[in-house]
Amino acid sequence: MSLQIQMLGTGSAFSKLYYNTSALIRSSDATILIDCGPTVPKSLSEIALELDQIDGILISHIHADHIGGLEEMAFRLFYQYNRKRVQLYVTEALAEVLWENSLKGGLYNPEDGFHQLQDYFELVFLQERVPYPISPELTVEIVPTLHIAQKLNYSIFINHRTFYSADLQFNKDFLLNEVIHLRNCHTIFHDCQLNGPGYVHTTLDELLTLPEDIQKLIYLMHYDDHMSEFIGQTGPMTFIHKHEIIEISE
Repeated sequence: MSLQIQMLGTGSAFSKLYYNTSALIRSSDATILIDCGPTVPKSLSEIALELDQIDGILISHIHADHIGGLEEMAFRLFYQYNRKRVQLYVTEALAEVLWENSLKGGLYNPEDGFHQLQDYFELVFLQERVPYPISPELTVEIVPTLHIAQKLNYSIFINHRTFYSADLQFNKDFLLNEVIHLRNCHTIFHDCQLNGPGYVHTTLDELLTLPEDIQKLIYLMHYDDHMSEFIGQTGPMTFIHKHEIIEISE
């Protein structure tokens, strides 16, 4: 079985060159979007993927660079794609915060009967650390990880052995013990702040403290617009690029 990860964007929250970090997971029987920042609709247009070809959207947390495109997606699916409701994969707690704190201001329309998130999306509530079979070929599992203190945030295991960090503070023990030793992951997509102290993100310097055999598994994403200055300074780790496709064989 083969799986594809295609990056719709690989930049940080403020990136103008590389778009906000988001990815498509593609198997032969499902296409799932991880996060939906404001640059996602443009990126989808650039790769000629219609919105109704997406089967579901998985949200890791509610910073704008990860959910800022959801309002456009909801409206366009409703008005341009015959009221299509794609599946939205979230925890129940995150769904409530997503609607009340982020999307309600734009999507709430009681005159037309739109009162809640499930009027636009088919909600699928994920449980933490419980693998969810999206299709016979695709399973996702969300795990709570620290990004902002006291704020819901999840990283993702895809088909058990691919790790996608979304955003998180560096956690060497987690990477060594759970990602590598427990799950034997063969592919890691990790956010990477290129310089400065990593208050809420993992820094390049921190990732370079990992053993080299683990660094070889890492694709770097969520970087700033001066990424080109760091080419050749990432050890065995690889910068992944906007629209790049990685083939993952299980």
